[in-house]
Amino acid sequence: MAARLGALAGQLPGGARLWVGLASFGFVLAALAANLRSLLQLSLDGQGWWWLLLGVGVSLLSLVVNGLAWGVGLRWLGLRPRWGATVLLFLGSNLRKYLPGGVWHLVARLRVLQRSGLAPGDGVSGPGRSAADPLPAPLATAQALVAVLLDPLLMAAAALALLPLGGWQAGLGPLGLLPLLALAPRWLAPLLERLERRRAAQLQRRGLLEPNEIPAPQLRLPGYPLLPLLAELAFVLLRFAGFACCVQAFDVAFAIPWGSWLAGFALAWTAGLVVPGAPGGLGVFEAVLLLRLGVSVPEAPLLAVALSYRLVTSLADLIAAGTARLDGGLLALAAATPDPQVQAAADERA
Repeated sequence: MAARLGALAGQLPGGARLWVGLASFGFVLAALAANLRSLLQLSLDGQGWWWLLLGVGVSLLSLVVNGLAWGVGLRWLGLRPRWGATVLLFLGSNLRKYLPGGVWHLVARLRVLQRSGLAPGDGVSGPGRSAADPLPAPLATAQALVAVLLDPLLMAAAALALLPLGGWQAGLGPLGLLPLLALAPRWLAPLLERLERRRAAQLQRRGLLEPNEIPAPQLRLPGYPLLPLLAELAFVLLRFAGFACCVQAFDVAFAIPWGSWLAGFALAWTAGLVVPGAPGGLGVFEAVLLLRLGVSVPEAPLLAVALSYRLVTSLADLIAAGTARLDGGLLALAAATPDPQVQAAADERA
C-alpha cells in the first residue's frame, strides 16, 4: 500500500509536496476569507503584545534547547559533540528549512559533520583541530546521515507522546504512544536505515551526493534513546509554551482545557514536521490545527492564534540564525587566533 501511494504521489505533476502545500494553503486561505470580518474586529491590548513578545523569547529558548537535544542525540550515538559549536550549527542552519525543498537545513548540518575537525586543505583530522567544529573528527556519509535524521524522528515521537494529555479523542490519544515503541533498537535501526537510504537517494538526485556515497545498511544502536527523547520532549514543551503565549494574547484559553490545546498543538506541529508540504510546515501546521480544534474553539480567534504563532516562531528563527552566525564568526576567529603564550614559547624555541 505504501509503495502504491508513493508511486501515485510520484506521478503527480510537481510531486506530492507541491499538491499538499497547495491544498493546505488553499484551506487556510478559505478559512481566512470566511472569517475576515471577524479577524479585523480582533485587537490586542498592551498585555496581549507582551504575551507575544514573551512568545518570541520562549520560542528562541526552545531553539537553543533543540540544539542541545541534537547534541544529546549525537552523544547517544557515541560521538563527542562540542556543545557550543553544535548549538551554533543547529541555530545557524535552522533558517534554511524555509527554502524550497525543505532539506537544506539538513544538508548544511550533513556537510559540516562530514568535514568537522578538518583544517582547510590538509585533509587531516584530530582532537582540538578547531573549537568552531561540532565534532573533533569528520564522519562518514552513513554516520552523518544518521546523526542528522535521528533528531526529527525523536522530535516527532516526543510530540506525539503528548497526545494522551488531551484525553481519549476517539482513540487518537493512546495512538500517540505507539511511536515510543518504534524507538526500540530492533525497530529503530531498520527505520533509520530506510530513512537513510531514501534521503541519500534524494540528495543524489539533487547532485548533492555521489552514487557511491549511498550507505549500506549496517547500523548498530546503543539501546533505547531515552535521554535524547527526553531532551526533545523538553524542546516540544517549550515550543508549546510559545504557542500558549499566543493563545493567552488573544484570550481564548478558556475555550478548551490546556490538555486539549497541548494535544491539538502536538498533532499539528508533528504534521508540519513530517507531512511533505511547504518548507517549514507552512500551511500544514495551520490547516491541521484548524481541523483539529476548530470544532471547539471559535475559528476567527484560532486563526489569529495560528498566524501570530507563525510570526512569533519565524521571528525567533531569524534572531537565532543571525545570532548564531555572529557567534560562529567570533568563535572561528578566536580558534584561528594563536594563543599568545603558545606563540611566545614557539618564538623562544625558534
